Amino acid sequence: MINAAGTYTMVGGSRMSEQTLADMAEAARSHVDIKELQRKVNQRLAEITQNEAAAVCNGAASGMYVAAATCVAQKTGEPFNCLSMSEIGEYEIIMFAAHRNPYDWSIRQLGVKLKEVGYPNTMHVTTADDLKNAINKKTVGIFFMYSNRGGWIAEGGLDLETTLRVATENSIPVIVDAAAQVPPVENLWNLTQMGATAVLFSGGKDLRGPQSSGLIVGKKDFLSTFTEINFFNYGIGRMLKTGREEIIGLLSAVEQYVTMDHTKRDTWVEDQINNLIEFSKSSEIYDIVRSFPNEAGQPMARAEIRLKTSDLTLDQVSKSLKEGSPSIFTIVDRGHLFINPMTLFEGETELIIDQLKIIETKNKQAHIL
Repeated sequence: MINAAGTYTMVGGSRMSEQTLADMAEAARSHVDIKELQRKVNQRLAEITQNEAAAVCNGAASGMYVAAATCVAQKTGEPFNCLSMSEIGEYEIIMFAAHRNPYDWSIRQLGVKLKEVGYPNTMHVTTADDLKNAINKKTVGIFFMYSNRGGWIAEGGLDLETTLRVATENSIPVIVDAAAQVPPVENLWNLTQMGATAVLFSGGKDLRGPQSSGLIVGKKDFLSTFTEINFFNYGIGRMLKTGREEIIGLLSAVEQYVTMDHTKRDTWVEDQINNLIEFSKSSEIYDIVRSFPNEAGQPMARAEIRLKTSDLTLDQVSKSLKEGSPSIFTIVDRGHLFINPMTLFEGETELIIDQLKIIETKNKQAHIL
C-alpha cells in the first residue's frame, strides 16, 4: 500500500529508512544490558535534541501515562509504586477543554482526576486567571496539547506561553503532547526552551522511527523520575516494553532527522504537489490545488483533490484508489480529499497520477455507456 494520507497509525505511520532498519537488525543480533543501553541512548538523544534529558518510551501515549505518574510521584515525594489507587485518585491534572481527545485514556487510566478549564470554542475566552483559579493543592500537572494553527486542536485553550507563565508562578509542571508536531525539527528543542517541563513526540510519525516508540525530552529532574517508573522497572512501566531494537531504532531515526536537509525535503514536497496540479490541468474531472498546512497543522504543504463533476464523489475516488493496484491509501476529511507527499517516496506520485487517470477513464466510459 502507498500511504498518501500522512503519518496515520492505522497504516503504520511512516516508513523507516534503510539505515534505521539496518541498525535495528544489528541490535537484534546481540544481548545487551538494557539499563545501560537506555542510559547511553537517553544521554545521546538529549545531546542531539539540545535538551537537559531525554528518554525512549513505548509510543507517545504511553509516555503521557508515565509522565502523569511522574507528576504524582514528584508531588507526593513517594515512589509511585508505593501509592495506592485511592491515593492516586486524590490528585488532579489540568487540561483545557479544547485539548480533550481520545488519547485522554493514557492519563485517565492512571486513576488521577482530569480537571477541565475553559470551553472547546471562543464563546467565553479562557484567561490566565481561569487557569490560575483551577490550580489547587491537589494539582500535580498541566497537560497541554500542542499544534500549530490549522491542526486538529479546537480553539478555546490558552496559548503555551501564557500557560507556562502561570504554571511557573505556581510551581506546576507542564507536559506538552506534541506527538505529531515535527516538522518543524526545531520543536524538538524549542518547546522545552520555552519552559515546558517535558515534551512528547511519536517515534513512528515524521521522525520515521519504530511505530512502537516514543521520545520524551525535558528537564533532568523530571526525566530522572520518569525513567525510574518507565520500562523495564517493575510497576506500571513493566507492561510498556521497549526492546533494544526500538531503542536503537529511535536513536538512529532521530540522528538522521536532526541532520536531514529539511529545506531540500520541502522543495521535493512542493515538486510533487506541482506535478499533481499540472496533471489536473488536462483532466476533465480533477481540479488539484495546493493546501497549507497539513492535517496536523505541520508547516508542510499537501495537494487537495477537488472535482469538476457531480458524476463522481470524493469518497468514490478514495475507495477506487484503495482498491487499485498498487493500493493507495487516502482519507476524505470533512469533505476534503488530500494527497500528502510527506509519506511518499520517489516515483510514487507518478503511480498515484496513473491511478487517478484510470479512475477518470472508467468514469468516462461508464457515462458513455
